[in-house]
Amino acid sequence: MLNKKIFGKNDLILIIFLLIMTSVVGVIIFFTKHEGKQVVVSVDGVVTDIYSIEDDGTYEIQGYDGGRNILVIADGVAYMSEASCPDHLCMGMGRISNVGQSIICLPNRVIIEIRDEKTIEPEYDTVS
Repeated sequence: MLNKKIFGKNDLILIIFLLIMTSVVGVIIFFTKHEGKQVVVSVDGVVTDIYSIEDDGTYEIQGYDGGRNILVIADGVAYMSEASCPDHLCMGMGRISNVGQSIICLPNRVIIEIRDEKTIEPEYDTVS
């Protein structure tokens, strides 16, 4: 009979270290995330609408080249309920409520993102 060890001493140390690091990162993420105040809608790179995440409503977004998306804001979260794009990936991106989260519909060039009220719209210097 062969006595084979599945885990050696170094393997066990590595596993414990990775578990501790994963826990530390999880705690940091949990305590640093914060809910946003605004739902910002951009179409083809241009901000078209800004809604409060506290105001429930359903909004139709006219996307690029006749595309259409339906944004729902309810109970402090935003999500895409309908989309005219062929793959509907944006509808599967889930519900968002924390600063920095976004829903992106590439075919319709629509971006929904959560921002804090203090977030300032970046200025772009364009040269023609």
